[in-house]
Amino acid sequence: MTSPEIKFSSDKTTLTYFLSGSWTTQELASVITQVSSPKSSNETGADNVVRVFDLKAVEIMDTAGALYFLQYKEGIEGTGGKTSLKSVPKHVRQILDTVQKHRIKECPPENSLVGLKKLLTDTGESFFKTITQVQELVAFLGLVLVAFARQMTNPKRIRWTPLVAQMEQIGIHALPIVGLISFLIGVVLAFQGAGQLERFGAQIFTINLVAVGVLREMGILLTAIIVAGRSGSAFTAQLGTMKVNEEIDAMRTIGLDPIDVLVLPRILGLMLVLPLLTFYADIMGILGGAAMTMLTLDLSFYQYVRYLQDAASLGDFWVGIIKAPIFAFIIALIGCHEGLQVSRSAESVGRQTTRSVVEAIFFVIVLDALLSILFSVMGI
Repeated sequence: MTSPEIKFSSDKTTLTYFLSGSWTTQELASVITQVSSPKSSNETGADNVVRVFDLKAVEIMDTAGALYFLQYKEGIEGTGGKTSLKSVPKHVRQILDTVQKHRIKECPPENSLVGLKKLLTDTGESFFKTITQVQELVAFLGLVLVAFARQMTNPKRIRWTPLVAQMEQIGIHALPIVGLISFLIGVVLAFQGAGQLERFGAQIFTINLVAVGVLREMGILLTAIIVAGRSGSAFTAQLGTMKVNEEIDAMRTIGLDPIDVLVLPRILGLMLVLPLLTFYADIMGILGGAAMTMLTLDLSFYQYVRYLQDAASLGDFWVGIIKAPIFAFIIALIGCHEGLQVSRSAESVGRQTTRSVVEAIFFVIVLDALLSILFSVMGI
C-alpha cells in the first residue's frame, strides 16, 4: 500500500485536490502531517474558487480515512468555500456514504435552558422510578404478609430446616464481627466521653454515657448495619443467582412458592436472631466501655458494675431490643425483594446487591431516628 497524498492544481475558478494512495488507519499519519504544514500557494485563493476533490487515484479507503476526508472537506466548507467531488470510484463512494450516514457529528453546546430541561427531566425520571420501586416493595410486602399468615394458620407449612440453617448463618457466623465492632465502639465512647467530661470534673458520668448510648442506640444500630451489609447482601446474591440460573422458575413450575420456600425462612430467621445479636452487642459494648473506664478512671470492675446499675435502667435495654425485630424485617424484606428483581445477568446481581445494602442501611437509619423521636415524645 502506498501512502496517501494530496496534490493541487489550480486555475482562475477551480482548485483541484488530487487524492491518491491508501487512505487507511495505518497510513493516515503522513497525510495529516501534509495538510497540517503551511498551505501550498496553489491551495490559497479567492473565496469564490471552487474546490474539486478528484478521488480517481485512491486505491483503498477505510472508515478512518473516510472520516478524516469528510472532516477535512467540511472544514473547507465551514470557512465559506465551495466543494465538489469528481471521479469517485465505486468502493470509495460506498465507504463515504456509509460513514456520512452513521457518523455522529459534534453536538452544539448546551445553553442554560437546555441544561435546565435536562435537569428537570432527570429529576422527574428519578422521582417516578423511586415511586415505582416503592410500589413494588409494598406489593412484595403484601405477598410476604399473606404467606406469613398462611403459615401461622397452618404451622405444618413452616420449613424448619431452612429456618434453622438461616439462623445459624445469620447469627452464629456473625458473632465475631459483631462482638469486635461493639467492643471497640464501647472503648471509643468511654475514651471520648471521659475526655470531654473531665473538663467539668464529671468523669464518673462516662459510665452513663456508655450504658445509655450502647443499650438504646449504638448496640442495635451497629448490629443492624453489620447484618444489612453481611446478611442482607447475601440474601440478594443468593436469590439473584438462583434467578439467573432459572432455579426460581423451575421451583414455580413444580408448584412451589418461592415466598414460602426462600423468603420466609430468611425473614423469620433474621427476626429471631437479630434480638439475640443485639443483646450480645450490648454486652460487648458495655465490656469495652468497662475496659476503657477502668483505665481512665482507675475503677475496679465491681465498682463499674455498681455504677452501671444506677446509670442505666431496664427500659433502656428494652428500647434497643424492641427495635431489633423491626430492623430485621426491613433488612430481610429488602434483601429478598432485590434478589427477586435480578434480571438474567451477572451484572444485575452485583447491581441489585449494592442497591439492597444501600436501601437497607438507609431505611434502618431513618427508622431508628423516627423511633428515637417517638420514644422521646412518649417519655420512654
